Amino acid sequence: MSRRDTSVTVTGLGLVTPAGRDADTTWAAVRAGRACAARDAQLSGLPVTLSCRVEGAAELPLRQRGVAHLDPSVRMGLAAVTEALDRAKLDPAEWDGTRVAVVAGVGAGGTQAQQTAARRLAEDGPGSVSPYFLTGYLPNMVCATVALHLNATGPTFAVSTACASGATAIGAARDLLASGQCDIAVVCAAETSVTPLIVTGFAQLGALSDTASRPFDRARDGFVIAEGAGALVLERAEHAAARRAPRLAHLAGYGASSDAHHLVAPHPEARQAERALRAALADADLTVYDVDHVNAHGTSTPRGDAMEAGLLARVLPHRPPITSAKGTLGHTLGAAGVIEAALTVLALRDDVVPPVAGLTDPDPALDIDAVTTTARTLTSSVAVSTSFGFGGHNAAVVLARA
Repeated sequence: MSRRDTSVTVTGLGLVTPAGRDADTTWAAVRAGRACAARDAQLSGLPVTLSCRVEGAAELPLRQRGVAHLDPSVRMGLAAVTEALDRAKLDPAEWDGTRVAVVAGVGAGGTQAQQTAARRLAEDGPGSVSPYFLTGYLPNMVCATVALHLNATGPTFAVSTACASGATAIGAARDLLASGQCDIAVVCAAETSVTPLIVTGFAQLGALSDTASRPFDRARDGFVIAEGAGALVLERAEHAAARRAPRLAHLAGYGASSDAHHLVAPHPEARQAERALRAALADADLTVYDVDHVNAHGTSTPRGDAMEAGLLARVLPHRPPITSAKGTLGHTLGAAGVIEAALTVLALRDDVVPPVAGLTDPDPALDIDAVTTTARTLTSSVAVSTSFGFGGHNAAVVLARA
């Protein structure tokens, strides 16, 4: 079975973000262009004290048993997956688990668990470290926990391509479906890396802003670090049709590449990023003129936004509207790709392109049509979501109206 033999339907989605602990609440904030960044007392004394946190992330209500000791990132991932399955009208008690895959996008793993264990080891010695430390910290524990609670015994693994991890997970899940290894693929990505060490690391690189997230703005000076989780339920179209599943969108194409240029800086000419975007459109059997709008990676960094704007202007000469959810949600790192793909599905459903929160003075050097102030009404048939990560990882996802 070739990749093109299988079309993929998005039948469910779930979100846990700084804007809300479900998809509807998050989507309302993104549509309104409401920024979530706030001063963070836990970052007091650091060069940057601005973040976007999920309120009550450690206490998210979960239906599953045996979840009391989960790291907040795993809790958020499981909560997002639960919402996605509800929307997809899927009950794990009724499915054939051997035909269900779980793929997770992971940036840094359970950094909250790591922080707690390191502090206890330093202060009180080895005996104080929880036996649950590793099951909270290891990068594969999001997908492993989801698979355990869903009785999903098909292929299960995590992928890590820094801030492109979520999008890469979507592509990997699509491959599993196209190859016939599963009928359902649960994709999740979760990140809770707002810790003093991780924030300090990004601050030392000069990547963070301590004022605002403002993608594509003249005054942009870095991203605002955030936490969150997203989940998508992907199904082989035939399988979804047979059970009369909700059809939220079609996953039409995927492309990926590597810059092989620098460990943290994007290639200024974006040639490999361009190759990923063109590959995704070719995979979907679409032309560049078929793209109606773009959910850009748009991190609010000077070089990153300039690279992406140049790429989009070059590849999409008809200048489709462009948005970036990071103005509202901040940068959720490894979770961003899945969160933004889910928001792109909702934009296709509702015939809108959300505004870029924080964008008040568009950079005149960037030749793009970034949506400002209020959501733009637009009936889109095709939208693209782009993701780029440290290490030169590039990924593009093409979504089509259901």
